[in-house]
Amino acid sequence: MRVRIGLGLGTQTVAGDAERFPPLVDALERRGFDSLWLSERLTTAAPDPLIALALAAGRTAKLKLGTSVLVVPGRNPVVLAKQLASLDRLSGGRLLPALGLGAPVPAEHRAFGVEPKARAGLFDEAVGLMRRLWTEDDVHHDGDHFRVDGVSLRPRPVQQPIDVWIGGTSPSELRRTGRLADGWLPSFTVPGEAEAGWATINQVAADHGRAIDREHFGVLVAYVRSALPDAIAGVVAARRPDLDPTDVVPVGIDGLRRQLERFIAVGASKFVVVPVEEPSGWDGELDALADALMPLET
Repeated sequence: MRVRIGLGLGTQTVAGDAERFPPLVDALERRGFDSLWLSERLTTAAPDPLIALALAAGRTAKLKLGTSVLVVPGRNPVVLAKQLASLDRLSGGRLLPALGLGAPVPAEHRAFGVEPKARAGLFDEAVGLMRRLWTEDDVHHDGDHFRVDGVSLRPRPVQQPIDVWIGGTSPSELRRTGRLADGWLPSFTVPGEAEAGWATINQVAADHGRAIDREHFGVLVAYVRSALPDAIAGVVAARRPDLDPTDVVPVGIDGLRRQLERFIAVGASKFVVVPVEEPSGWDGELDALADALMPLET
């Protein structure tokens, strides 16, 4: 099992800052982090993740480029397939797209112009169509939401195929991951729940004649350096009322390492660590993360 550590910047991010973002990208590459992950929100300061990751791709040679997550409903799947294929091609095959239905925020749903009840159907059909566009010529598709007539998409991605990751821990999200995804990247979860979710995903995949690589069990883990702020605890409690916020968001770098060790014990191997609050200095934060977490990589 190959453990790999990446950094996520969440939605309140330095990725929209032309002075601070490029040095951070360079620092991640220099320290040997596996990947950089950017989230998508239309209604926050987060920039478009594909634009920001294209900048990161141009400055690096090894750093993988992840979206956590990129929203599919509300987008033309042909255009999105072209964008993702182009980024994968121009980065030399370093794209790691985690795709989703959108944040559970009404303002986001309105901004994408999609009725909440329509999101699942749009997502499922779009993902299947994009897979065909990345691998087939002369694609014809006449579905419930999209129609494509004789499209051959170029450039083709370097990865054949691009691995699509999905997050979420609800029963419907687990079933969707088993049916459609190549990897799982849940967040706001704990090891026991993740272990059970992974088992469900693999059973659903088997029921559909599929198999998911055992190395594609990931987890996004948010952390804080000191006591969990009340505001953050409230956000976690609202999103996961069944869990203790301090069990979901570890405190301190040592607490983060222990949480990752617990996830590794149940089979997870790909991690995105996300500082809930921007560090006072990124160089010191990355050094601390590298010193504590890189020894976990195998």
